[in-house]
Order: sequence, then C-alpha cells, then structure tokens
Amino acid sequence: MVVTAKQLRLQTSDVLRKVRKVGSVTVTFRGKPVAKLVSLEAGKEKELTDFPAFGMWADRKDMQDPVAWVNKIRQPRYRLH
Repeated sequence: MVVTAKQLRLQTSDVLRKVRKVGSVTVTFRGKPVAKLVSLEAGKEKELTDFPAFGMWADRKDMQDPVAWVNKIRQPRYRLH
C-alpha cells in the first residue's frame, strides 16, 4: 500500500489503521518513496541477521579493531608543514 506525505499528515489515524491491517505502508514524497511504516507485530518476526547489511564487513582484516580503524580514517590526508 502506498500513501503520500500529505495523506500521512492529514489522515494519520487512517494510515496507522492501514498499517495495522496490511502490515506495511510506503510513504511517498513528490512521487518518490521516502519511508516505510511497518507494523510492530510484523517487525517482531525479523532477526538482525535477516538484513542484507548484517556482517558485510566481517571478513575485512582492517575492521578487526574498529576503534583503530575510526582513528585512522579521522586523520588528515595531508600533513601541513
């Protein structure tokens, strides 16, 4: 089901009823999808490992120590004299 941002603003309770009934509703702004409202009951079934981004950096050697990696990327590229 798809609703516009204006419908969400003006008819919030109706949209929430649709979310409860259907399971999820996509919100569009100027014709492009920007958000997805998902019922809490439907969201409970998914596990963290179900998302495609989960574990995508697990095999990277430079990510073994995340604190060191963040400190490295925060350093400036060029040393000013």
